[in-house]
Amino acid sequence: MKKIIMFGVLFALVGLQSCKKEQKQETTDDSQAQSEIPANANCYEAVYEKDTLNLSTITEKDGKISGRLVMNVSGEPLRDGKIEGKFKGDTLFCAYTFTLASQKEVTHKNPMAFLKKGNELILGNGEIEMYLGASYFKKRKPIDFEKVKYHFTATDCGGE
Repeated sequence: MKKIIMFGVLFALVGLQSCKKEQKQETTDDSQAQSEIPANANCYEAVYEKDTLNLSTITEKDGKISGRLVMNVSGEPLRDGKIEGKFKGDTLFCAYTFTLASQKEVTHKNPMAFLKKGNELILGNGEIEMYLGASYFKKRKPIDFEKVKYHFTATDCGGE
């Protein structure tokens, strides 16, 4: 009789333990789904003479920024690509991976820096160097945010 009771208690404990594991897995899945929801989305546009640049960004809860930048610069092929980066203080440093409309099969990647001033983003100019096939802003060389063409103003995302 004792063996039957011990077997019953052991069986019940194993059953309860497996229920706890399933509960933990469900909780983990819920927290992962919540962390994938963007914290906020923003859209910007910069117009300079005949050039128009459109930028849409998503800020994740961990502070990472991702989005899309379309650069329609007069006299040049359309550039369309994604940005990925993070703010350091009031400056967004990101990588812009894009294709040219005339060469869809070739992908380019350049560093970019945007200074945030209120609801405006200012695209900076800086010296770029190549290292092991990748381009970077030169260290100890300032990025200019004063003598620039593109000042992005916040726009309505239009349901994106």
